[in-house]
Amino acid sequence: MASGSRPWGALLLLLLLLPPVPAACRAGGGCAGEGGPLEPFDALYASGVEAYYGGDFAGAARCLERALRSRRELRAARLRCRRRCRGQVRLAAPGPGAGGDLPFFGSVLRRAGCVRRCEEPRLGAASRHRAAEEVRADFQRRVPYSYLQRAYIQLNKLDEAANAAHTFFMANPEHMEIQQDIENYKTTAGKVSLIDREAKQHMEDYSAGVRHYDKEEYELAIDFLERALKGYYSEDEDCQIMCEGPQRFEEHEYLEYKAGLYEAIADHYMQVLACKHDCVRELATRSGRISPIENFLPLHYDYLQFAYYRVGDYVKALECAKSYLLFHPDDEDVLENAGYYEGLLEGTMDPDTIKPRKEAKMLLRRHKLESHLLQVAAAGLGYTYTEPVMPGSAMARTVRNSQPLHVQQGCFLSLFPSGGPLLYSDVKFVYNSQQLNGTQRVLLDNVISEEQCRELHRVASGIMLAGDGYRGKTSPHTPNERFEGATVLKALKYGYEGRVPLKSARLFYDISEKARRIVESYFMLNSTLYFSYTHLVCRTALSGQQERRNDLSHPIHADNCLLDPEANECWKEPPAYTFRDYSALLYMNADFEGGEFIFTEMDAKTVTASIKPKCGRMISFSSGGENPHGVKAVTKGQRCAVALWFTLDPLYRELERIQADEVIAMLDQEHLGPSEMNINPKDEL
Repeated sequence: MASGSRPWGALLLLLLLLPPVPAACRAGGGCAGEGGPLEPFDALYASGVEAYYGGDFAGAARCLERALRSRRELRAARLRCRRRCRGQVRLAAPGPGAGGDLPFFGSVLRRAGCVRRCEEPRLGAASRHRAAEEVRADFQRRVPYSYLQRAYIQLNKLDEAANAAHTFFMANPEHMEIQQDIENYKTTAGKVSLIDREAKQHMEDYSAGVRHYDKEEYELAIDFLERALKGYYSEDEDCQIMCEGPQRFEEHEYLEYKAGLYEAIADHYMQVLACKHDCVRELATRSGRISPIENFLPLHYDYLQFAYYRVGDYVKALECAKSYLLFHPDDEDVLENAGYYEGLLEGTMDPDTIKPRKEAKMLLRRHKLESHLLQVAAAGLGYTYTEPVMPGSAMARTVRNSQPLHVQQGCFLSLFPSGGPLLYSDVKFVYNSQQLNGTQRVLLDNVISEEQCRELHRVASGIMLAGDGYRGKTSPHTPNERFEGATVLKALKYGYEGRVPLKSARLFYDISEKARRIVESYFMLNSTLYFSYTHLVCRTALSGQQERRNDLSHPIHADNCLLDPEANECWKEPPAYTFRDYSALLYMNADFEGGEFIFTEMDAKTVTASIKPKCGRMISFSSGGENPHGVKAVTKGQRCAVALWFTLDPLYRELERIQADEVIAMLDQEHLGPSEMNINPKDEL
């Protein structure tokens, strides 16, 4: 998110309510004494933003860095005090009879006093650190790092700027401007190794372990995966402790809260319990993301069982296989592996003495008990609760024909048929998925004729507006090109008003319908394919800005998920258009330089196919993470195409398309007729 365009109304309100800018943030200001109360991170953040917009970039950087450090220290202090008081004050068991609950509540009061006495010297009053929801959301999405990188650029601290940009980008992989900034840092500053300043160490270790596993470096894989497991369980304990903080009673106004003792305790405890129960999702979710990595914790044991087998440690292999089976007791592959390991150990020891790991058993037992209590509360107390992802959620496993079987990730299987009829005799097949080195891809020529390309180009020149389809941004993906666009409905409206020839306006509608029918038929879809969005778009190289270009016209992305090249994942969550299922691009011209369409691997770097646009050429593909793609820089001239996105879900049909259908029906009733192109498919080839 560009700092200059960010809506910051919540911060403006906060600035009005907060004290003046801390001395530590003003130019020449020093740091507060280490022994004093911790400064609230929201006040430091607001002061940093104020300094940024006031042009005091040194002060902005100081305040923003202090805000980030203050937030980390706040969490560390709370963890330290709560952990210490857990050890010093054990909760007593209630006794029988009248007054039997006093020992328990007495220990609760003593622990509460312990926490307060521990926290207050470093943190001050608890109310000092109650940040607004908008501010907490900004830190969750790493927005302070967006300001930081801009401030560091102004201060000519390119290393710090690059790391801040990278940290922001890891939580916002859909942010095209930051992505381009990072590429510029790599080029101009020679910055190759970037640091994610908010990385979760157990996630980093897990990813490193999987990389070594894929390279068959099993000893290194074991080291990193075991370290990841240790970090996971440590983070799980911290997550549990942090859930014991203040809760929000969203359904109640606190001053009007009239619940009795046990209802009030239950209401608060259920929120704490739901928070603790959600730790498995939190620990499996990369920073800034919403969706967790599927099957995250069990996968550690799955990788380890085979890695230990490959290094000859059959005891550990069996131990990890049995640990995995705690989560997936019916997994046939791992059951077979466990039996194989037991056979290898026969005669040397009793395989029954090898048990699943204790920490895995304890976590799973706790998670099931939490779930039971929450369901009881939902049924008996009307508590609203939705079960989060389980630590062993289902996952499709792809295996090789080795003994024993092992996990292989990063493969997209061609589970869907393709190669159906093209419906129109003039359409020419060029390449299929295999020839394009991917999955669910097809390249076709002659979808429209040269004359229709020229006609469509004339329509485009009469109806397109700069920034149309890009929220008014004339250069949404690169500052070196101008983008213009128009929708089907706009074309028909202009045609009906006589501003462009009606026949030409209808051509846009007809060829997009032709493309939809071809895609639906070729990929042999069993249900109707609906338009999700239809856009005629031209991108024009801006003169004087093409020398030494190293950016893309459209950065590498996927159409229905957020591509995360560092994690080798594509997150199917907002703001991605998760309902899109298939995409197509129908090109109108070739008289420009650059502008090749490219497919890449999920690393967004390795090009798997490159396609040169020309009149009548259409590339179509499934919209998911299996097909990352982008457009090379247009360095001269104008490149035009009809971009089409489709969905199988009728709930997400394009509203303008429905309205356009109504306009077409009205025109047909007035006997204005279709365009001259033949849109009726011939018999199947």
